[in-house]
Amino acid sequence: MITAKDLSIGYRNKSADTCIASAIDLEIGEGELVGLIGVNGVGKSTLLRSLSGVQPYLKGEVSILNKNLQKLSSEDLAKTISVVLTEQPISKNLSVSELIALGRQPYTNWIGSLSIEDRNKIQTSIELVNIEALKDKRCFELSDGQLQKVLIARALAQDTPFIILDEPTTHLDMYHQAYVLKLLKKLTTETNKSILFATHEINLALQLCDKIIIMEKDKVIAGSPKELIEKNAFSNIFPSDLIYFDDESISFKIRT
Repeated sequence: MITAKDLSIGYRNKSADTCIASAIDLEIGEGELVGLIGVNGVGKSTLLRSLSGVQPYLKGEVSILNKNLQKLSSEDLAKTISVVLTEQPISKNLSVSELIALGRQPYTNWIGSLSIEDRNKIQTSIELVNIEALKDKRCFELSDGQLQKVLIARALAQDTPFIILDEPTTHLDMYHQAYVLKLLKKLTTETNKSILFATHEINLALQLCDKIIIMEKDKVIAGSPKELIEKNAFSNIFPSDLIYFDDESISFKIRT
């Protein structure tokens, strides 16, 4: 579905390149839910932007559906990957239905007219995310959790095989964190789309994800939760003086 080989990510300017992470090898299959974890500042958002084509990478290769990411046109890219970033600039005066309809932009004509197929895709997205009761509300009337579900519905309406989300549970309480991540798992099962998301809710991700990507300062490791536990890969993510990974409960715990 999506592969990265010997990937280096970071920032490029006229004087020099600033590399954040290198030698990244990843593979995400069809219908997989993949969680990206790591401490603040390690480069999770940069990796997501690089894999989605929002930000150019420094070295290596990213392929999506066996096509080189850098050779995809903006139109093809919009039909391949939908992205939900943190703090996206959206007009809160739009209705929920209008915001979700923006996901159909890659398919509409030059005046943005919605076809019957477009409207069906929008309605299907609303039903999948279970926000029928919200569709006529204005976005400024929504809670953070409700708005997050609407943004996921917009990504679904875009009808891409791959969805990338950057910390979709930010600002949500524990119940809504679990709700959103369980929703993502449901969507991979029902739509067979591949979903990659960055998160700090590691304990929830371990229960729901098919695969986990761990970003550390000097390496990136990927595998199923079981494979990573067997490799003792979770033990070095955080300083061990305060937090440790408990193999029996498969969760991080605070030292008391």
